[in-house]
Amino acid sequence: MTLYEELEWRGLIQDITSPDLIEKLNKGGMTFYIGTDPTADSLHLGHYSSFLITKRLANAGHTPIMLVGGATALVGDPRGTTERDLSDREEVEKNFIKLKEQLQSIFPYEVVNNFDWTKDISIIDFLRDYGKYINVGYMLGKDLIRRQLESTGISFAEFSYTLLQGMDFKYLHENRGVDLQVAGSDQWGNITTGIELIKKTTGDEVFALTMPLVVDSQGRKFGKSEGNAVWLDATKTTPYELYQFLINSEDSMVIDYLKRLTFLSKDEIEAIEKEHLEAPERRVAQEALAREIITDLHGADAYDQAKMISKQLFSGKIAEIEPSLLLRALKDVPHGEAHAGNLVDVLVEGKICSSKRDAREMINNGAITINGQQIKDLEFEVNKDIILMNDVFVVRRGKKKYHVITLV
Repeated sequence: MTLYEELEWRGLIQDITSPDLIEKLNKGGMTFYIGTDPTADSLHLGHYSSFLITKRLANAGHTPIMLVGGATALVGDPRGTTERDLSDREEVEKNFIKLKEQLQSIFPYEVVNNFDWTKDISIIDFLRDYGKYINVGYMLGKDLIRRQLESTGISFAEFSYTLLQGMDFKYLHENRGVDLQVAGSDQWGNITTGIELIKKTTGDEVFALTMPLVVDSQGRKFGKSEGNAVWLDATKTTPYELYQFLINSEDSMVIDYLKRLTFLSKDEIEAIEKEHLEAPERRVAQEALAREIITDLHGADAYDQAKMISKQLFSGKIAEIEPSLLLRALKDVPHGEAHAGNLVDVLVEGKICSSKRDAREMINNGAITINGQQIKDLEFEVNKDIILMNDVFVVRRGKKKYHVITLV
């Protein structure tokens, strides 16, 4: 396959600005950029899905530049619903440093900050050199601007965001030879503003390629779980947590994720798809997805450890898991408190069992384990000797129901 054919097969083409781009992509030699704003101190899985294009195009002979928008983050882009709160300057600067380090640890390419070429532009220069060339009617036609205007209204600051991003394209084109911008499909309006600005001020033709947003079967952005991002920073989302998120990918979506989020070949993915369709309960495709992404982000050892923790928790053999990793892995299970004393009382007080009778039945049936050890003694005493760390220990009822109990 040509590069463009592969991008199409992987589902990575939403829109292009000209059919001429196809030959240019296949030929190699373009300089392109892709960007994000430093609105947090870590990227999330959605960013990862977009920035993977840098490796794909670099491998085909193109030159990537990654932009972290220290200037645009201070304004905020329209989201089509409500106005964003303005970000703190110091926070944006700190976030830029962290995102630059994080990006270059995953994607070994140059990172630039649009604050560097925006900070000294006066309001008069902005209006004369940039604002003069973009018609208000043209800006009102942008989807997110129009939707936000119809919803709650839009400030002049967010209204101007599309022009600020257009300035980035113009600057990078004139100073770094950038002739292509790549982004998620939600950035189409901002990219085309840059193309229009360049055309009117220089007469040059530049190009754009947008990718479909990665979503689940319900249309929710991939990497979002109950409103919380799945972070690339291992201190915010551990490799185990990332493993759990990926291993639970929907059967109907996982092959698409393999195409768009990994570098497995067409033959490899088709072989996995065959196994997946024959026995989806084995989760072969999900396992491949987790292996490829976690290894790329955190290394093979992190993937092996995440898989081991998952296996040990499933089997109930948790004694070999390092306590801090174990407790982080169990952060979303029920937590309770109980006083030291007889196990029967602890199970009731910790709300693991509904009554003393229920507790005795569970113990007699061998359905209670503490820190991975089965307890069948009705007289077992719970005390500080069983604490893992931070005054807590882990109880499992049955095969899967874990509880973290704090001894008080």
